[in-house]
Amino acid sequence: MSESTFELNSCNNDETWHVSTWIHRAFFATGCATLLISLAKSLVIACSSRGGWQPFLALFGAILGYILADLATGIYHWAIDNYGSEKTPVFGSQIESFQSHHHQPWSISKRQLANNLHLPAAWVTAAVWPVNIVSRDPVLLGFVAVFAGGIMFSQLFHAWAHTPKGKLPPLAAALQDVGIIVGRGQHAAHHKPPYNGNYCILSGLWNRFLDKYKFFVGLETVLHAVLGVKPRSWSDSNADGTRF
Repeated sequence: MSESTFELNSCNNDETWHVSTWIHRAFFATGCATLLISLAKSLVIACSSRGGWQPFLALFGAILGYILADLATGIYHWAIDNYGSEKTPVFGSQIESFQSHHHQPWSISKRQLANNLHLPAAWVTAAVWPVNIVSRDPVLLGFVAVFAGGIMFSQLFHAWAHTPKGKLPPLAAALQDVGIIVGRGQHAAHHKPPYNGNYCILSGLWNRFLDKYKFFVGLETVLHAVLGVKPRSWSDSNADGTRF
């Protein structure tokens, strides 16, 4: 049974679908270690550099990484929400999982930390380790660490966006309130008709801009004109209006 089908039927068939296994924890720990090495290497090189601007440039790279990571989560979320299926190579399981999420959006808040983040942690490890080994540029290392970390932890912030405020850690609720991570109200709009906006799930910083200027609608129109493929957001809903 695939991960998403497992999740969709979990309430009736299995009580451990949300539990972290040792494999999940190993992937998550490796991802965290990879990010910490990038950050530490960036900090050490920047602070030891004779160029007085290096620490500030590294900080700028980190901030830029966080901003662009939010955009990346939106583009990826839009793509797997609207195109492909469980049979799509490489991404099929995530496509199916995100579609299942639209049936039971609350379920993501039940998943334990490593269970929820082990897949992005594995991708982060594979992508960032080569940069850690090769690069001695503190700006690049800071950018990569925060960008990759934002992608990885966006699934946690996504889960928090489906969690009642009273059940959130106080720090998480405070970060939502100031807009550093995506808030519950903003993300709730993604699960309401017409189901075609608010895709960014890190900070949500880009959502208003992308939706105002119909960025994703434009991409969908171009892809339909060129490839003849319609996105799910144009037509797919069930009887009670929940997206497939």
